[in-house]
Amino acid sequence: MSFDLHTHSTASDGTEPPAHVVAEAARAGLRGIALTDHDSTAGWAEALAAAEEHGIGLIPGMEITSKTAAASVHMLSYLHDPEHPGLLELNAATRGGRVERAKHIAERLAEDFPISWELVLEQVEDGASIGRPHIADALVAAGVVRERSEAFDKYIHRSSKYYVGQDSPHPTEVVRRVREAGGVPVIAHAMAGKRGNTLDVDELEELVEAGMLGVEIWHRDNTEEGKQILLDLARRHDLIITGSSDYHGVSGKPNTLGENTTDPEHVARLLEAASGTDAYNIHP
Repeated sequence: MSFDLHTHSTASDGTEPPAHVVAEAARAGLRGIALTDHDSTAGWAEALAAAEEHGIGLIPGMEITSKTAAASVHMLSYLHDPEHPGLLELNAATRGGRVERAKHIAERLAEDFPISWELVLEQVEDGASIGRPHIADALVAAGVVRERSEAFDKYIHRSSKYYVGQDSPHPTEVVRRVREAGGVPVIAHAMAGKRGNTLDVDELEELVEAGMLGVEIWHRDNTEEGKQILLDLARRHDLIITGSSDYHGVSGKPNTLGENTTDPEHVARLLEAASGTDAYNIHP
C-alpha cells in the first residue's frame, strides 16, 4: 500500500481526466497519490471528489517549471495554498510563457507540416496548462506521427530545430514562493540527464539553502549515478525522499502508476511540513 507522488491529468498534459487518474490509482492498489499538474491546480476539486468516491488518499500538488542559466528544473509543490497571491502571480507568468513558447514551436512546425495553432488548441482541455505534449497530439491528429512518443523522438526534442525554450523563474524563486504559500517544495527528476542539462551539487545545495525540503529520487529518468548523488544530498540535509511514476495516462507516456513509490515515513514528513492546504484520507 504505497504512495505515488507525481501524476498528471488533462488539467495539464496528461491524457486522462483527474477523476480517471484517481480511479486508476485505486484499481492499482495504491494507498494514495499526488496530482501534480504543470503550473495548475485546476484538477484538484475533481480529484478530491474521486478520492472520496474510491476511498484513496489524495495529496494536492503542482509541478512548477523553472530554469537556471543552463538547465530546466521542475519543482513539485505539495499542499500549498492554491490562492496564495505570490504563487498565483508566478503561475500566471509561467502559464503565459508556456503559451508563447507553444505558439513559436507550432509556427516552426507549420513551415514543414500541416499543423496550425488552432489544431494545437483543439488538443487542450479548457483551462489546462499547455505544453509540448499538446503539440505532439496535434502532430498525431495531422497524421504526421502515430503517437506522442514518436513526435518527441523525431520533432520536438530539445535538440530539434523546432524546439523553443521557455522563459521561467529561477528555481530558488519557486522554492521561496512555495514555502511562502505553505507548500513543500521537492525537486522532480533532478538527475534525468536524457532530458537535458542537470544541476550540479553546488546548485542543489543552493536550493536546499533556499528552503527546498525534498528530492524525487525514485523516478525512471534519474540515472543510477544521479540517484546516488541525490541520496547523498538527502542524507546530508535530512531531506524528504520521494518516488513516483510521473504518470501522464496510458496514451501519454509509458510510465505506469505506482512503478516507483514513496515510503509512508516520508509521506508523513511531507504532511507535517505543509501548512497551505490539507491532504485527503492520508494516514501513513
